[in-house]
Amino acid sequence: MTENEFKVSFHGVRGSIPSPLMPEEVEEKLLRACQKAQPEDLKDENSIRDFVTSLPNEIKGTFGGNSSCVSMEVNGEHLIFDAGSGIRMLGQNLMGTEFGRGQGKANLFFSHTHWDHILGIPFFVPFYIKGNQFTVNSPLPDIRERLEGQQKSEYFPIPFSIYASDIDFEVLENKTERKIGDLTVTWKSMYHPGQCYAYRVDCGGKSVVYATDAEYKKLGSGDLKPAVEFFKDADLLIFDSMYTFSEGLEKEDWGHSSTVIGVDLAVEANVKQIAFFHHEPTYSDFKLADIFKQTEKYLKLVAPKQELKMLLSYEGLTIDLHQE
Repeated sequence: MTENEFKVSFHGVRGSIPSPLMPEEVEEKLLRACQKAQPEDLKDENSIRDFVTSLPNEIKGTFGGNSSCVSMEVNGEHLIFDAGSGIRMLGQNLMGTEFGRGQGKANLFFSHTHWDHILGIPFFVPFYIKGNQFTVNSPLPDIRERLEGQQKSEYFPIPFSIYASDIDFEVLENKTERKIGDLTVTWKSMYHPGQCYAYRVDCGGKSVVYATDAEYKKLGSGDLKPAVEFFKDADLLIFDSMYTFSEGLEKEDWGHSSTVIGVDLAVEANVKQIAFFHHEPTYSDFKLADIFKQTEKYLKLVAPKQELKMLLSYEGLTIDLHQE
C-alpha cells in the first residue's frame, strides 16, 4: 500500500453534455497566440516551445469538453467519481497499469444518474477486462437498475451484462459512511432535480469534497450552514460553478451554481482550495477565463485576507494534496 498518497485527477469537467472545441475556436486560439508572439519567441524550436508553454491555458490548450469524471488515488485505493465521457480517457490511462492485466480494483461513486454523468460507462475499457474488480457506490437504492437501463438495446448496442470484470453494487442509502482501507467517504444530499449527492473523502488529515450539480437556492447563513459544515476545512473543494451569478438567478431550479457562491461557501467553511467544475457547455475557454478573473476580484473584495487558492478545473489536471 502507498502511504501518504492523495492525488486528485480531472478527466471530464464540462456539464450537461460533452462539448468538443469547434474549428472557429481553434482558429481564435491560434490568432491570439500569434498576436502575443515576439520575434525572439520564434527564432528556433526551443524558443517556440518556451513561448507556447508560457501561454495561458485558454490559448495554448483547453479546459476540456468531456463531461464529469474525477479520480482519486488515496493510499493505494482507486476512487472514481462519476462516469461522464471523461471516464473513457481515464480508462485508457488505467490500461497501462494493473487494470490492463486484469488485476485492478477500484470504487466508483455516482453523484446522480443524469446522462452527462453516466454516458461514458460503455467506453470504460477496464470494465471489459476479466479479473478487474469494481464496486459501484451510491445512496440510490436502484443504482444497478439505472445503469443497466442505460444499456438496454433501445439505447445502446451492448448490455451492461457484457462486462468481463467483477462489478458489485454497494447501496449507501441507510449508511452514514463508507470505509475503504485507510480512508472514509461520507455523503450529503444536495438540491438538484432528480436528487444528487456530494461526497467527502477523508484520509490522513487531508480531505476532498466532490460537490457537483448543486443549487443553493437560499443564501442566508442558516440556509447555507449544512453545506458549510460538510465542506468545513476541506483541503480541496470541487464545486459546481456552471453559471455566472446572474445566469444562475435566471435559471432557478436547474440545479447548478456559480463561482461567486462557491467563493462565499469556501470562505465561510475555511476551505484551502476550490476547483471550479462542471463548466457550462456553451461557454468558451475565453469566457471561462474571464469569469475566473472576475471571481478573483470578488474574492479580494469580500475576503482580502483569506488564503483561498482558486483554479478552473481542466482535463489532465492532477492535484497532489501532499505537495500543496
